[in-house]
Amino acid sequence: MVDIGVALLVQAAMTMPFVVPRPADLPPATWPAYGLTTLTVIPLVWRRRAPVAVLLAVLAASALYKLALEGPGQPLPYTGLVIVYTIAALSPPAKRLATTILLLAAIPASVGLNTRSARELTFSFFVFAAAYVFGRLTDARRRANRIEAEQAAARERARIAREMHDILSHAVSLMIVQAEAGPVAVRTAPERAEAAFDAISEAGRDAMVQLRRMLGVLREGDEPGGAPREPQPGLAGLPDLLDRIRASGLDVVYGTTGAARPLPDTIGATVFRIVQEALTNTVKHAAARTVSVRLTYGEGDVCVEVVDDGRGPRSGSGGGHGLVGIRERAAAHGGTAVTGQGPDGRGFEVRVRVPVPSVAGVTR
Repeated sequence: MVDIGVALLVQAAMTMPFVVPRPADLPPATWPAYGLTTLTVIPLVWRRRAPVAVLLAVLAASALYKLALEGPGQPLPYTGLVIVYTIAALSPPAKRLATTILLLAAIPASVGLNTRSARELTFSFFVFAAAYVFGRLTDARRRANRIEAEQAAARERARIAREMHDILSHAVSLMIVQAEAGPVAVRTAPERAEAAFDAISEAGRDAMVQLRRMLGVLREGDEPGGAPREPQPGLAGLPDLLDRIRASGLDVVYGTTGAARPLPDTIGATVFRIVQEALTNTVKHAAARTVSVRLTYGEGDVCVEVVDDGRGPRSGSGGGHGLVGIRERAAAHGGTAVTGQGPDGRGFEVRVRVPVPSVAGVTR
């Protein structure tokens, strides 16, 4: 439809010399001349599918018009400019080179059949060169847009992978800890075994809810039966998260410093995921008994500190996907993340600083 519209627009432009009054000393505007003019426009409908063939057809029809009929001339070679632009924008280098060579021969020949003036020759080379340059710029812009779209898709895939890693790693880690403690508790403290099984069930249900919520935003908003678009968990979800960690047998101490205030949704979700991943690493690797979680609200940032009393960093370990994810989440907001040995050489600590926009710049 676009190509048909372009052809109609060019036809309208080429019709103008046939409908405006003409001086008596100029060639008459006859119907055969108009029909042959139309014949030069029709090939533009196929300009995307066979651009070089369309260029040859346009050149042949234009030569026939000039040699066989004395009709009104055109102020611009509309059809030629359109097809040269198309070849420059869509065709590979070999076809573009062939087109350039063909035009270097066709333009002087056309001028020779017309005015034979240097002015027309210079003008013709200029307008065709401009059409070619505009075509190349269009191709460059299209390539840049495609690269940008691919990069955006890659970033989104990385974000989704990070979210799924955090959700599944957290849930599975808690389930493993509770399942390992379950058989011992069955023999010694049945009530603790029941609590362990309840914790396994709760961890699984929470993971399913979060996965449905995350995958739901990938669906079309108007899709019938689609999952609702719910926000990712934020600071309001921290108490439940900490309770699940406590149910695994780890003593969790939570506190805040500074004037607590609402955070933008994206930063709140980032803080939640950072705390979740830090606690998951503690459960999986630290063999700790106590972990401290503290949020510090500054004037232009929020700092997250998670410190445990476990075995500390493993020698030779550069950190798994979880610690990498923590750094990536912080960096996405212009923040920083530091991980390593805890205070006094004991345990492991995660310290993250995330800038918080001013109230005027917050979009919720």
